[in-house]
Amino acid sequence: MRSQKNRSKMAIEMASIFFVTGLFCSSLLASWKPLSDQSDTFFQDRIQPIFRAKCYSCHGPSVQESNYRLDFRELAMNGGDHATAAIIPGNSNASPLIAFASDLRSDWTMPPKQSQKPRLTDEEVASVRDWIDNGAHWPDSANATMVNPMDWWSFKPLRKSQVPATANHPIDAFVHAKLIERGLSMSPPADSLTLARRLYFDLIGLPPSPEELDSFTREFDIDSTSATDRLVEELLAMPQYGERWARHWLDIVHYGDTHGYDKDKQRPNAWPYRDYIIRSLNDDKPYARLVEEQIAGDVLWPGTRDGIEALGFIAAGPWDFIGHAEVSESKTDGKIARHLDRDDMVSNTMGSFCSITVHCAQCHQHKFDPISQEDYYRLQAVFSALDRTDRQYYADDSLQKQFVALERAKNEATSRLKEIEEPLKAMLKSAEPKIKRQRAHWISELERIDGELKRLPPLKAVFAGGIHTGSGTFVGTGAMGGKPRPIHVLYRGQVTQPSAEVGPGALKAFSFSPSEFLLEPNSGEGERRVALAHWITDSTNPLTWRSIVNRVWQFHFGRGLVDTPNDFGHNGALPSHPELLDWLASEFRDSGGSIKGLHRLIVKSDTYRQSSSSNPMGESIDSNNALLWRQNRRRLEAEAIRDSVLAVSGTLDRSMGGPGWQDFLIEHPEHSPHYEYGLADPEDTKTWRRSVYRFIVRSQTQPWMTSLDCADPSIRVDKRNESLSSIQALALLNNGFILSQTKHFAKRIERESDELSVQVDRAYRLALGVSPTTNEHAQMLEFAKSNGLPYLCRLLFNLNAFTFVD
Repeated sequence: MRSQKNRSKMAIEMASIFFVTGLFCSSLLASWKPLSDQSDTFFQDRIQPIFRAKCYSCHGPSVQESNYRLDFRELAMNGGDHATAAIIPGNSNASPLIAFASDLRSDWTMPPKQSQKPRLTDEEVASVRDWIDNGAHWPDSANATMVNPMDWWSFKPLRKSQVPATANHPIDAFVHAKLIERGLSMSPPADSLTLARRLYFDLIGLPPSPEELDSFTREFDIDSTSATDRLVEELLAMPQYGERWARHWLDIVHYGDTHGYDKDKQRPNAWPYRDYIIRSLNDDKPYARLVEEQIAGDVLWPGTRDGIEALGFIAAGPWDFIGHAEVSESKTDGKIARHLDRDDMVSNTMGSFCSITVHCAQCHQHKFDPISQEDYYRLQAVFSALDRTDRQYYADDSLQKQFVALERAKNEATSRLKEIEEPLKAMLKSAEPKIKRQRAHWISELERIDGELKRLPPLKAVFAGGIHTGSGTFVGTGAMGGKPRPIHVLYRGQVTQPSAEVGPGALKAFSFSPSEFLLEPNSGEGERRVALAHWITDSTNPLTWRSIVNRVWQFHFGRGLVDTPNDFGHNGALPSHPELLDWLASEFRDSGGSIKGLHRLIVKSDTYRQSSSSNPMGESIDSNNALLWRQNRRRLEAEAIRDSVLAVSGTLDRSMGGPGWQDFLIEHPEHSPHYEYGLADPEDTKTWRRSVYRFIVRSQTQPWMTSLDCADPSIRVDKRNESLSSIQALALLNNGFILSQTKHFAKRIERESDELSVQVDRAYRLALGVSPTTNEHAQMLEFAKSNGLPYLCRLLFNLNAFTFVD
């Protein structure tokens, strides 16, 4: 193989050749007419079989290496990354296609030497040469049909269909219509205890107490609708609602409290973003504002706590500490680190809010969706001034407004002073007194501002996207006054092969809003993020509104209306109920983007309230329950299981917010921290808070939580695995946390009653929400007599009825 240097030189030489030949071919094509000795069947009989046998595997309808395909005439003639024109009719010697197919010495030989795919024989190359020299006639009948990539359900405008007249509730009407088509019907409604337990876990992630269940059942027996509506409103008003649903969002954005990568250092100021999400959900902040704050809150709402804390979204993912802090940005490894950092910002933003896989276009045009490399790098340009850094702010909005005003005044004074001092250096003592007075004024103004800043209370910090001023070997864009880095399209995603520079923008294929952000030349970097935030939340953006309603639906049913929540593109799943999805998205958007309102709409439907019991007809026709003929039986997530154990044991600390609790001890913190979970004390009461406040380590995940399919914080998790394994059974039986909590559970029961029979009944009701049958009670009582109450509590934590929602 030739060296990278030689390959780069050859690429430049070939590009020059292609440019010249491209100019030549454009005039040639204008005057060329097919020669009479090439009939319509010549291409189909002689040439197309060669392409099909030797070329389609890399350049055909399924795969288009280098963005080139040989089944479609226009792209075969003029497409590809390596040539302005690949086939020049009438001139095979100038046609790059022939060079690629026949030059065995070139590193660009096709197929590549290392691929071991069959090459064109000399006779086949000669046939293609003759075909080109005689005009390269390609009849319409042999041309592939190109499908419009925008003709795809998720890329089309939202369409709010008329609700079918099959049920009173709009969700039920759409679901009924689909079921009727397949000869199915809904399952009977769940009983009051099952429904109550479902609502508690879905909305706040905690089990109901026996007393709460009794109260609901009494009301339900009188008026089921009124009782359910009241319970829904009570649960949505609880602060635990935000804790429950924030955990879902933190999975999607791959939030963590350490940087990840090899050193995986702690990130002590990540938690304010987590608390911002909890608070915003509890406040039912309109979704459009929730999105815009997380992308550009510091610009759109500069004097607010939320406007700063929300930017933790941009920095939520892993960060290469060594690649940024220890490697210069001028080095190749430093360029790679920052390229990957921006890639994470882009993929997190577009994937979380729009359910689209733009990051697939960093090395080539997207293989499935209408997303170009230029689109991808324009999105990188939006974030090109940002690094991940600790941003200082005040949690009190009045102080934050004062702080922002003083910082702006300081920046203005510094800028004005710089304008004066630059010419003063040349003037020396000959400067006019007026200029000297101006200089003194701005020096005095800076001293005044600094004095006011010092009198403010201590600042807080959040790890977020921001202008890094530089520390140690790290030099951020703060050293350039926050000026965005220039962004180039990278050939094959290689930082060593930049091509055209691009400005900030979004996806060109979507016409609902300009994809190129036309900003003033002197506009700040924040204006780029504002433009993207507005593009995403545009009322006619079809992706944003479908994405969020699908995510909320998924967490209520265990499966989205689209079963690939992070990919609404051609490689993703089709919606099971497209009309329902669009109706929900339109209703959500038009009613102000209330997520709590969306919950109400879903959980008050008969579709949601169905029993999870199966039936033979439903299983035979729709075994995956995509048509929703029953509710899905779902296992609790790791956090909900852990929180339930604490709640039932009576040890749950419900205090909210603040730094995360740590269920590990750290060894070797001076270099690469070792997070040792086995050394933690399960009796440490600081760890008995809700799991959403757990300090999340990327490199060494919590073993017990991981065994229960907890999300991997190093990747974006749109939906969790739901597995059943012997490891889970052992974890629920023998883990130190479980052993500790069973003792506390038993002590709670013993405090409430001295009689073992009553204790057994109480333990059963606390853990499972229902009273044991006579036979179950007898078996539990005998078990408790033989093994003791703590062992009975341990057994209850291991029952399916404890770890499943229904």
